[in-house]
Amino acid sequence: MMRLPEIRMLKILFALLLLVISVTGRAAIETYRFDDASQEESYKKLVAELRCLVCQNQNLADSNAELAHDMRRKTYELIIAGKTDDEIVDFMVARYGDFVMYNPPVKSTTMLLWFGPLVFLLIAASVVFVFMRKQKKNAPVVSAQQQKQVHKLLDE
Repeated sequence: MMRLPEIRMLKILFALLLLVISVTGRAAIETYRFDDASQEESYKKLVAELRCLVCQNQNLADSNAELAHDMRRKTYELIIAGKTDDEIVDFMVARYGDFVMYNPPVKSTTMLLWFGPLVFLLIAASVVFVFMRKQKKNAPVVSAQQQKQVHKLLDE
């Protein structure tokens, strides 16, 4: 006959086992067959260069989002169809916009992506500079006698 602590331990182990099984069952493994090594290299390069639009900070290769899965599948299909890397990137840009690339081209619609951080940095530096000048200008003037009094108090 099992004691109460043993039954609790078995319940905990069973719950952990179910948790592990459910997590591993959810992981999707994609396997694609390529005609030659150059196609596989092209695929790896493209999924590393294209951004997941759901995650935004991950490339297609690292993302587990459903959209990333669809984009990887479409990339594979286009490679098997004989499309070049540039044609595949052009297809993805036409479908999802320039944001799909980690290094979008410099043009009027992507100026904010390229130069926005620099503009914000310059604005922040200007604000700090003006604030520091105001602080310096508004600082109280301490006379020599007041300084002596402060030193005398500190020495005591």
